[in-house]
Amino acid sequence: MAVAKPTTMVLRRRTRAPRRYSEDEDGLGCDDVYCERCGSGDFGSKLLLCDKCDKGYHLFCLRPILVSVPKGSWFCPSCTNIKQPQLFPLVQTKIVDFFRIRRSSESMENQSNIKKRKRACSLAVSKRKRKLLAYNPTEDPQRRLEQMASLATALKASGTEYSDGLTYRPGMALRSANCAALEKGGMQILPKEDIETLNLCKKMMEKGECPPLMVVFDPVEGFTVQADRYIKDLTIITEYVGDVDYLKNRENDDGDSMMTLLHASNPSKSLVICPDKRSNIARFVNGINNFSPDGRKKQNVKCVRYDVNGECRVLLIANRDIRKGES
Repeated sequence: MAVAKPTTMVLRRRTRAPRRYSEDEDGLGCDDVYCERCGSGDFGSKLLLCDKCDKGYHLFCLRPILVSVPKGSWFCPSCTNIKQPQLFPLVQTKIVDFFRIRRSSESMENQSNIKKRKRACSLAVSKRKRKLLAYNPTEDPQRRLEQMASLATALKASGTEYSDGLTYRPGMALRSANCAALEKGGMQILPKEDIETLNLCKKMMEKGECPPLMVVFDPVEGFTVQADRYIKDLTIITEYVGDVDYLKNRENDDGDSMMTLLHASNPSKSLVICPDKRSNIARFVNGINNFSPDGRKKQNVKCVRYDVNGECRVLLIANRDIRKGES
């Protein structure tokens, strides 16, 4: 699953001074260091050096990608002994407690079958009107447990608490600061029908009917997300959630997954979502295809900001049909 994410680049000592012109937006490159992944010395402002071996890696060539240079020491994949994360136990009671699921699996399965029949009847109409579609959970309850266990594994390994909504913490932005009317140039309003679809997705997750996604771990790429069944174009994958804070407080943050929530006319009121402490599966949907013309064509998920009843919300939506097993 690949989605565009905003970046705030902060240059520190581990990026080499660029010399020659390249296709980068800042027009600069680097002649004495090259990226171990792509072999290019271009995009010098995004070429990160390992503190141990001094080899170079573009921020966007790393897996998972980095959106800014880390504050502390950074070591490349070759110098880092990345261990396989401890798998979350595949025990229903533990998963129910972890995700605060409200109903039993038997009830979940029955409700899922009912909703699928309802959605199937209106699918063609929704497509013609370009309405958003609710995701279809996997029918097999055991497979859904495995999907949730994969997410729980990734959250625990990254020290992230599960949350399926925006959170407002003391010392950060207040909920009243999340005002869609402040958006520079205006923000598209989510229609009533699509709000109902979004709420349906939320209710399904509360009952353990999770999106048909599997979080997988690779020593090189880190945690990534794969579709565990066919997902139709315009399906709501999930909402991008986490702690809401002012952008001005996070300009030098080394978090790798911050997302723009509000781009206000007054920059001091702009907001970002910070999923490093609390989040859902959106935390692991990355932008691995966003840095090349061919890669952009492969993107299967788009990030859209909406006005939902006066508040800014960010949805990850399938922008084409996604095959089972596709990242």
